Amino acid sequence: MIGNWLKTSVLMAGIIALFGVVGAMIGGRSGMLLALVFGGGMNLFSYWFSDKMVLRMYNAREVDASNSPYLYNMVAELAQRAGLPMPRVYLIDEHQPNAFATGRNPQNAAVAATSGILQLLSERELRGVMAHELAHVKHRDILTSTVSATLAGAISALANFAMFFGGRDEHGRPANPLAGLAVAILAPLAASLIQMAISRAREYEADRGGAEICGDPGALADALQKIDYYARGIEMPTAEAHPETGQMMIMNPLSGGGMAGLFSTHPPTEERIRRLRAMRVARA
Repeated sequence: MIGNWLKTSVLMAGIIALFGVVGAMIGGRSGMLLALVFGGGMNLFSYWFSDKMVLRMYNAREVDASNSPYLYNMVAELAQRAGLPMPRVYLIDEHQPNAFATGRNPQNAAVAATSGILQLLSERELRGVMAHELAHVKHRDILTSTVSATLAGAISALANFAMFFGGRDEHGRPANPLAGLAVAILAPLAASLIQMAISRAREYEADRGGAEICGDPGALADALQKIDYYARGIEMPTAEAHPETGQMMIMNPLSGGGMAGLFSTHPPTEERIRRLRAMRVARA
C-alpha cells in the first residue's frame, strides 16, 4: 500500500513539474506559477473525480443484479473471494473486448467491462479478467492509473495551447515558435513515459493477483490470448480520442497508429501469458 501511494505521489509530482515547464513556455514566470496552481488543482480534482470523468467519457452505465445478473454476480463472488468491498459494476457498449477498474480506493472502486468482452469470453475466462481488475483494486493501483489518465490528458491540452497560441519568455517577449512546437510534442511524450514507468510492472502483478483470486491462472491466460487477437481488429473510438486512458485497460485498446502508440503502457501479451502458464504448472 505504501509503495502505491509513493508511486502516485511521484506521478503527481512529475506531472506538476511538466505543468510548470509548459506554463513557463506560455507565459514566463507568471505562466509557470499559474500552471503550477492549475496543476495542483488538477491533482485534487483528479483524486476525487477522475473515476467519474473516465466512466462518463466511455458512456459507461452502472448495472446491478436485476439488469445484469451474469456480470454483477460474478464480480460479487470474486470480490468476496478477494476480501474486498463490493465495487460498482459498469457496462460499456463497445465491440472491442476490454475491461478496466477505477476509483480512489477499494471502498470507492468500480469495475467496467465492454459488451464485446462479455460476448467473446467464456464464463471461466471472464472470471479471470474480472479477477485481474479486482487485483488492481486490492493493490490500490486504481488511483494511480485513473489520476495519470486525467493528468496526462490535461498536460497534452496545455501543450497544444502552447503550440497554437505561442509563448512568452520571462521578459514578455514572444518565444521561439519552434520551441512551442517542441513542447507540444515532448510534453505529452514525457507524461506518457511517466505513466509507462509505473504501469508495466503493475500489470504483471495484477495478472498474478487475479490468478490467485479466481484460482485459475490458465483462465486469465486464455482470456488474454483471445482479447489480444480480437482487439487488434476492432477500434475503440473513445480510447483513440483519449489515448492517455488506454493504460487503464486490461489490454492496450489503441490501434498504435501515429502518436497514439506512444501511450501504450502494457507489457507484451506473450510474456504475460507465459508467466500465467508457468503459475499453472507450478500449481499442478
